[in-house]
Amino acid sequence: MTATDSSITTARHAARAASEKLAEDIVALDVSERLALADVFLIASAPSERQVNAIVDGIEDELAKFDQKPVRREGRSGGRWVLLDYSNVVIHVQHEEDRVFYALERLWKDCPVVDLQLGDDASAKATAATDAE
Repeated sequence: MTATDSSITTARHAARAASEKLAEDIVALDVSERLALADVFLIASAPSERQVNAIVDGIEDELAKFDQKPVRREGRSGGRWVLLDYSNVVIHVQHEEDRVFYALERLWKDCPVVDLQLGDDASAKATAATDAE
């Protein structure tokens, strides 16, 4: 069993919205075979609490255009790790320090990566950010 097309589409819309808000290291994992609660985990990070919240706002605004609202939202007040639960897609936006510490990708390393089709724009942003450091 793999993630449904609708779940992948939702993850792609959310990833594009996160990318537009300068999210870093955007990754989607197909957790459908390992987890009954969701098809896809989308993980993104940012260097500050303010940017984490801006990314979350961007994702919620984008998905609202498709009449999708989170079933549950956690962590918004702290801005360190915000979880948006869209039933089949669970979005984690983490402060970069928390992302390194909790290492969700390592916990779910056996799950296939979903192609988010972000294209060259996301790659160029990632390269520019790396070059700036």
